[in-house]
Amino acid sequence: MWMAADVATVLAVAVATTFYRLHTGPVTGARDLWAGTLIRGQSIWILLGFLLGFTIVLVVVSRRLHLYTPLRIASILHEQRRNAQACLTSGLLLTGALYLARAGDIPRGIVLTTVVLVMLLLGLRRLLYRLVLYRQFARGVGTRNVLIVGTGPEAYALRHHLDTLRYLGYSFKGYIAAPGDGPGKEGEVVGTLETLFQSARRFFVDEIFFTTRCDRKTVQGVLETSRAQGIDLRLVPDLYEGLAWNSPVEYIGQFPTIPLHCGRVPELALTVKRVIDVLLSALALLILSPLFLVVAIAIKLDSPGPVFYCSERIGKKGRVFRCTKFRTMGVDAERRKAELLHMNERDGVLFKVSNDPRVTRLGRFLRKYSIDELPQFWNVLKGEMSVVGPRPPLASEVKEYTLNHLRRLDVTPGITGLWQVQGRRDPSFASYVSLDVTYIDNWSVWLDFKIILRTIGVVLTGTGS
Repeated sequence: MWMAADVATVLAVAVATTFYRLHTGPVTGARDLWAGTLIRGQSIWILLGFLLGFTIVLVVVSRRLHLYTPLRIASILHEQRRNAQACLTSGLLLTGALYLARAGDIPRGIVLTTVVLVMLLLGLRRLLYRLVLYRQFARGVGTRNVLIVGTGPEAYALRHHLDTLRYLGYSFKGYIAAPGDGPGKEGEVVGTLETLFQSARRFFVDEIFFTTRCDRKTVQGVLETSRAQGIDLRLVPDLYEGLAWNSPVEYIGQFPTIPLHCGRVPELALTVKRVIDVLLSALALLILSPLFLVVAIAIKLDSPGPVFYCSERIGKKGRVFRCTKFRTMGVDAERRKAELLHMNERDGVLFKVSNDPRVTRLGRFLRKYSIDELPQFWNVLKGEMSVVGPRPPLASEVKEYTLNHLRRLDVTPGITGLWQVQGRRDPSFASYVSLDVTYIDNWSVWLDFKIILRTIGVVLTGTGS
């Protein structure tokens, strides 16, 4: 995506610069430029050839300078310096090629202006993207949860480094005690090597750092499990001779690490999913706004109480957000829930009663056609939910989850999902979790599209809960 954005920037700047020169230069100069570049036909193809060469060199040099690697491994100034280096290197090669080819009829002003503007615009784009990313990090969005194996000086130094350099986007979750280490700070040691991956699941960990010396077999076992569970693993250099041979050294800020495993994140597909979410939610809120007004008036006339019911739900990686629905129960529904526990038709942590006396007359209709869920498009627009994904659970439900159940919280929750269109009549909580895990393991944009189509059928036939 960054490569494509760089190519688009170069082409846009080149076209804009050329037309600006045509319309602002002297009449004779403009005539010469049209005649030499557009009418004779020879120079326009030379110009396009050199522009293509400049673009290819820019992409190759940028890649060699690691401008397409994750942003968290470099600071803003370091990235801007490398951006300028890539543009100036490509521009120098371009001017050299023009000189050797004796392309005298190609205006040097256009070439120079294009190189300078490309450097400025690429730098500005990267800067703005960073600032948006840092604002998200400050809100706890997009950060990577980290466990540090070891309780020695290296571990404390790394933790201080991650906390100090906020642009890295890391969130420290705790230390893991290793054999031979000291007791560590009270309250910050969350497990041992034996319980490492239980702790990783509990804290939704994305990355593990090894800062203490363990035997090679132990680290190899951790590496294999990390690969299986999709958790990135890094070592502090000079601890494990031979295990990290031929592995590159990456700097986390100023801290050198050796990545043993880095999971693949389908960033392009996730970006497409987010774009679809924004478009669908904005369109739904706009088109359905008259229906929202009618439903709001009907709820007010049907029973006393607010129009919307807002409850705290647990989202991706355990983040709490307020989920909005149309109110379908009486205002005393939460208080009366304890009286109905013996009538629960689901197992595990789920709760459902077919003829729930707390549901209002209008509420039964809204639930049957899933109209009560429509306000959640606002949560989708805010990024707290997605159109498709596992349903967001209540905090009381998550408290009863086992470690395996927490896999449901690895992704952004959704308005509809695989369970809603395939197994909502199944009372088994195991089936509920199994379908959500199947969705997570097999996710694709095409799967989301199929679930959306099937959801429309469920809504139209009135088979909602």
